[in-house]
Amino acid sequence: MTISDKAWSRYIKALRQISDRAAADMSRYMRSVDYSTYEGRQMLIRYAYGLATRYGEAAGSLAAEMYDALAELSGVVLPPAVPAATATMEETARAVVGTLNQSPDGLITPDAIGRLARLAGVDTTMQNAIRDGAWWAWIPRGDTCAFCITLASNGWQKASRAALKGNHAEHVHANCDCTYAVKFDPFSDVEGYDPQKYYDMYADSPGRSSQQKINALRRKFYAENSEEINEQKRSAYAKRQERESSAAEETDVT
Repeated sequence: MTISDKAWSRYIKALRQISDRAAADMSRYMRSVDYSTYEGRQMLIRYAYGLATRYGEAAGSLAAEMYDALAELSGVVLPPAVPAATATMEETARAVVGTLNQSPDGLITPDAIGRLARLAGVDTTMQNAIRDGAWWAWIPRGDTCAFCITLASNGWQKASRAALKGNHAEHVHANCDCTYAVKFDPFSDVEGYDPQKYYDMYADSPGRSSQQKINALRRKFYAENSEEINEQKRSAYAKRQERESSAAEETDVT
């Protein structure tokens, strides 16, 4: 069985829409709260927790549906996939406070909440794959960073808790569409996934340690695509500003 690029793209797009909605809702709420005060931050954290729960459940359900569909297509009989737990209040608070400390204007906070929602989907895939002894691979999507390229170069592997930090995928970051795919036999694949190509990119990078190679790959990407990367950053900033503007207009209307 090969997962078609069309089917995989549809799944990735659905996950992206969930995280984008979480981020947009967070932007709207942030217009109504003075989060420079302790009380305001506490209100923000509670609201963010609600969003991480609501949209995290949606991402977990979507990932569980995809997991069950792949198992059925592979002809294996398994218990239904169980959606992973959503972000805790403590995890949400760390995300909110951390991003506000990094960027007091609050522009990157919505993306952090979108990431928490998406994380529940990735965790769902990982935890069920470990339960069922499946194989997994990190599938790059879009403008892939050096770290995701390195993960993708590992190819298909037997699912293991070694990839988890606690019960979470520790390498999921905001504004990234890369994620795990699973398979239940040695022969299935995802259309277009070429781990040898990614391994060659990693192995050919200078450095003795893995971190040195990743850093070299990161510098190479930036040197080759600096204008494109800067344009992506400008686009991401414009998107955040657009969310802010849309939230402000809705606040004015209400």
